[in-house]
Amino acid sequence: MATANQRGQHAHEPGTGPGPEASDLQFLAVQLRRMNGEINRVVHGFAGAHTLHATDIQALAAILDAPEPMTPGRLRRHLGLTSGAVTACVDRLERAGHVRRVRESADRRVVHLHYVPEAREAARRYFRPLADAAVAARTHFDDSELAVVARFLAALNEELSHVASDDR
Repeated sequence: MATANQRGQHAHEPGTGPGPEASDLQFLAVQLRRMNGEINRVVHGFAGAHTLHATDIQALAAILDAPEPMTPGRLRRHLGLTSGAVTACVDRLERAGHVRRVRESADRRVVHLHYVPEAREAARRYFRPLADAAVAARTHFDDSELAVVARFLAALNEELSHVASDDR
């Protein structure tokens, strides 16, 4: 009988035997890269449909997910860009109708970046299939398993936030 590798499959692909061990870092890395690739495929489609750069989409996500109003300075730090690059990014997003700059009333020097409601709704519609896929995937797990997955993803994101992005 041929092994999974002889059949051109990886040992942990569906239908090739018992599932992966929780400690199988190779399997986990492959699945995370695959998920990242699938999400990037959809993100790049949105960027292309709206004549935006991939960095612009990252900026929109940062503005959307920010726990407080986003400023250009916080966006610069979040994206790891120069102030000039962030200005160009925000200019593109503003011209495309995705964000608006709002001066803080108490201190006119403070600028907040707001996701325009109509643009947010367009993004919500475009990315709905990602949300639907997540809902479908959730049905395979009970609440305690989902709690572990959520804790793992939060811990992984925290660890990744400490990884230097400069050339090594």
